[in-house]
Amino acid sequence: QVQLVESGGGLVQAGGSLRLSCAASGRIFSGYAMGWFRRAPGKEREFVAAITWSRGITLYADSVKGRFTISRDNAKNTVNLQMNSLKSEDTAVYYCAAAYGRTIPISNDNAYRYWGQGTQVTVSS
Repeated sequence: QVQLVESGGGLVQAGGSLRLSCAASGRIFSGYAMGWFRRAPGKEREFVAAITWSRGITLYADSVKGRFTISRDNAKNTVNLQMNSLKSEDTAVYYCAAAYGRTIPISNDNAYRYWGQGTQVTVSS
């Protein structure tokens, strides 16, 4: 069993930055890929970024490429999402997720078995 807890959301002005963290507990080890997803009001959940736990291979949605950076801290069992140059369209609830048995990062949310409760990010224009 894996538990994920997100933190770091909040209200920020457009152009600003936020750093989200996902603390993982339980049986997280090298065979996992970790992802960040988001759901904006009235929209479907969408992929943001993913990283493999062992080799740190990353994948980004086109909408955040060059602005967001995903990283992991194996010693602390955390996955972080540094978000810069935030836009109003980045406003959403952000979720951390874990997919077992993955050696490459993946964008398909159906592959992720474990999910956090989400953290709200609001970008004011």
